Amino acid sequence: MPAAADDRPPAAFDELFKIGIGPSSSHTVGPMRAALSFMRHLESRLPDVARITATAFGSLAWTGKGHATDRALILGLAGFRPDDIDPDLADEKLGDIASMRELALPDGRRIVFDPDRDVVFDCVATFERHPNAMRFAAHDVSGAEILSEIWYSVGGGFVLREGEPEGEPGAAPLPWRYGTAAELLALSAATGRSFADIALDNERARKPGEDCLAVVDRIAEAMFACIDRGLERDGELAGGLGVRRRARQLHERIQAREAGNDRSPMVMMDYVSCFAIAVNEENAAGGRVVTAPTNGAAGVVPAVLRYYHDFCGGERDGIRRFLLTAAAIGGLIKRNASISGAEVGCQGEVGSAAAMAAAGLCAALGGSPAQVENAAEIAIEHHLGMTCDPVGGLVQIPCIERNAFGAIKAINAASLALAGDGRHVVSLDAALETMRQTGLDMQSKYKETSLGGLAVNVTAC
Repeated sequence: MPAAADDRPPAAFDELFKIGIGPSSSHTVGPMRAALSFMRHLESRLPDVARITATAFGSLAWTGKGHATDRALILGLAGFRPDDIDPDLADEKLGDIASMRELALPDGRRIVFDPDRDVVFDCVATFERHPNAMRFAAHDVSGAEILSEIWYSVGGGFVLREGEPEGEPGAAPLPWRYGTAAELLALSAATGRSFADIALDNERARKPGEDCLAVVDRIAEAMFACIDRGLERDGELAGGLGVRRRARQLHERIQAREAGNDRSPMVMMDYVSCFAIAVNEENAAGGRVVTAPTNGAAGVVPAVLRYYHDFCGGERDGIRRFLLTAAAIGGLIKRNASISGAEVGCQGEVGSAAAMAAAGLCAALGGSPAQVENAAEIAIEHHLGMTCDPVGGLVQIPCIERNAFGAIKAINAASLALAGDGRHVVSLDAALETMRQTGLDMQSKYKETSLGGLAVNVTAC
């Protein structure tokens, strides 16, 4: 088979699926992880630290308040992790820090910390490597800088420090390496292994001795739990747009229609939309979600997975096959295009999620590798050019409804692929290269800055 395009290994499962909090993977989860990592690097110098500052640049600065970037930076500096912090306690912790004007260090000392002074949004400076940049700095009592680091939130909650390459330096060798969809298809044909098998083999090599299927099961459980929470809650979402939660009311109406023997074929699609909306309302409220592959697109994969479970007789093995396949496709997108709205617009978020979900559903329903690749390509092709223009910098409009449409498109893509034999004109690799090029050509105001599109025109009305 052809050699991989470069030496980077295929993306790991947890690069595509992480448990975290809303409202944004790149603007909330990523900054929290970066801040926490900076504090760990500072541990040997803690006795000298008198002040810590965090500065967000580019897209992180433009939509910082709406995406809760300031809150994430503070929580990370305070030692909290996005995958285990209780979202209901986050407000209390932030309130304590703001009222006391103090930050607790890992060594038990407290230093003066004023969120209004020490967390800065710089809307002018930009960085070539990625538009989501942060700088952390620690100073001693004289004001001299002890340590400073530049970090990038590159999508899906994944972060990189300045000077560090992408990839897994020093990681265990993987049994299967591929860099494109064509290479993955060739590998599958040569070995007789499915995309899910290949992804699982690589996960087991990365984490010897760990039950990798249990990790997959935990992600599925977290997705379903998020849907259930979203279906139980109502009220208005914070942020000032006056957006009210709809998932609970929609769900009750669908159930009432079913109770009245409404046999409309639209019922299943209504459920799918409702599931996606439930997740993204939870995300907008800062609740616990699974990045899939981002928070802004967190509703697509869970909604389609729930569709598979509830309406296709999906069982545990199929759910595992769904998520492992979705991760393999998501890794290709991350490698060859982007999953970051700040880089390529929403085609890289909801578009990527739809491709992952379409591939996962196709695989779970017995599709061949060629059909799975076709399903992902169809979904990507019909999200090309989509902008990321959140109104008010909030992950609410158009993000919540957009996830519902992405989920429906994913199901349609899987259905079309399963109706064919896998042969098609446009390859997934071609679609991803088109996404990449489209993202380069897209004006920055349409890439998660809230400086164009709906973000401007809605507020002007």
